[in-house]
Amino acid sequence: MSKAVFAIALGVSLAGAIAAPIVSAQHTAAMHGTQANAPTMPGQDAFGAIAEIVRILEADPATDWSTVDLERLRQHLIDMNEVMLRSVVTQSPVPGGITMEVTGTGRTEDAIRAMLIPHAAELDRMPTLTATTERVPHGVRLTVVARQPDDANVVARIRGLGFAGLLTEGAHHQAHHLAMARGQALATHPH
Repeated sequence: MSKAVFAIALGVSLAGAIAAPIVSAQHTAAMHGTQANAPTMPGQDAFGAIAEIVRILEADPATDWSTVDLERLRQHLIDMNEVMLRSVVTQSPVPGGITMEVTGTGRTEDAIRAMLIPHAAELDRMPTLTATTERVPHGVRLTVVARQPDDANVVARIRGLGFAGLLTEGAHHQAHHLAMARGQALATHPH
């Protein structure tokens, strides 16, 4: 009988050890108003970016809702989408880096000019890069080179990042989006 009691006690202990994390996770989810298996992704990146900004604005008691301009942010996100997904990019190596001819038509052409010219200024502020733009028919020529053209690692990084990767450089986008949503004037991105 003591073996049977021991086996039952062991079974109950193991079941408790297995069930405890599950119950704890369910309790934590219930406390935070979510379900453990509830979706967390917004389903669309622009929607998610705007939702994140809205949460930040709502959490800030100093938010001046009379200046908030989420439509301006939405238009900027459309421009980002146009440039990233609909532009045509011809990339060529140059001494110390690359040059990229970025073109498009209609809204894409406008978005290229609105985004790449100010983004080049952001890239040019980086300690290892020099960036310039030149207007071309239907777009912009963006040239990015290493400040020290003999630095093979920086040159390889520029070429490896290419157009899409260089657009992500500078980590100014999130702060830029928040300022835009707050209705603040932006010196480097006038749109």
